[in-house]
Amino acid sequence: MKVPFLELKSAYEELRGEIDEAIARSVESGWYVGGPELKQFEQAFASYTGASHTVGVANGLDALHLSLRAMNVGPDDEVIVASNSYIATVLAVTMTGATPVLVEPDPNTHNLDPSKVEAAISRRTKVILPTHLYGQPADLDRLLALATQHGLKLLEDAAQAHGATCNGRRVGAHGHAVAWSFYPSKNLGALGDAGAVTTNDGELADRIRTLGNYGSHVRYVNEVQGVNSRLDPLQAAVLNVKLARLDQWNSRRARIASFYLAELADADLVLPAVPSWASPAWHLFVIQSDDRNALQQRLCDRGVQTLIHYPIPPHLQQAYAGWGFGPGSFPVAEQLAERVLSLPIGPHMTDAQVEHVITAVKAAV
Repeated sequence: MKVPFLELKSAYEELRGEIDEAIARSVESGWYVGGPELKQFEQAFASYTGASHTVGVANGLDALHLSLRAMNVGPDDEVIVASNSYIATVLAVTMTGATPVLVEPDPNTHNLDPSKVEAAISRRTKVILPTHLYGQPADLDRLLALATQHGLKLLEDAAQAHGATCNGRRVGAHGHAVAWSFYPSKNLGALGDAGAVTTNDGELADRIRTLGNYGSHVRYVNEVQGVNSRLDPLQAAVLNVKLARLDQWNSRRARIASFYLAELADADLVLPAVPSWASPAWHLFVIQSDDRNALQQRLCDRGVQTLIHYPIPPHLQQAYAGWGFGPGSFPVAEQLAERVLSLPIGPHMTDAQVEHVITAVKAAV
């Protein structure tokens, strides 16, 4: 049996009729930028996350970058980010001219460690930017308390956390703004690049929308130096259809995760640790192994495709060689990069595929 890491076409096959109808409706409407499909999705996603506002943008990186710009982050500022996050989180900061301050994650949850954040706060700090890595929410209560105590903004990178909950509340309205990606492989994925920001701050939402529309409220009147970053109505139409299935698909992911956790409990691996207050979206199921590369090859030989999220931490990327960090600068992030391995998990995996993954992992370990 072959088990791909993720098979995206299955979601379309399940919803083919509804998606085709939504696309046709969008095309026939004559609205090719903005319009009713986009407005409907923005309202629906705000309601789903518990936020007052959703602003659709072109992709997840823009969601982060425009949020930071709307928070007036610039060259004299610092933004605290996790040292093991995907590079987009760091790119969004450096695109504003600000300085990313890398803080090590909790080695158990892989998320930004609140106990280390306070020591990293300086007079230049403006934003704390946690990533809900792998779909597991960061400790928002503690991070928001720190942000409030020090007069900072909390911007969440929720690109992997559609539907995750923290203390019973869905991610999307805890902090000052939440950045989302709807890249096709996400739990809520479009048929191309797409993104959004949710927030309870109406003025912040307006600034983000203005920045993404060439810095303009009124056509040909440009108030600030903006960019072109808008969520395509065709993608919004597709996302409207998929949003109605998100909880169902997340439940299937959670069921698979529970099988993995139960059946692999005795294997010589480190399995995901979930705090009692968190309910992950299970975007990824990430194990750790001292013999990760060999394990990945043995699983491949048994027909199980795996991926590594992520093999190189941002501080060791060539793009940021100018920072001067070398191996050993952030040991927790570096150790995770050498040990993590993501097993297949997706709402359209069959029971037989899940059982095959479990059998293959036991044999490979």
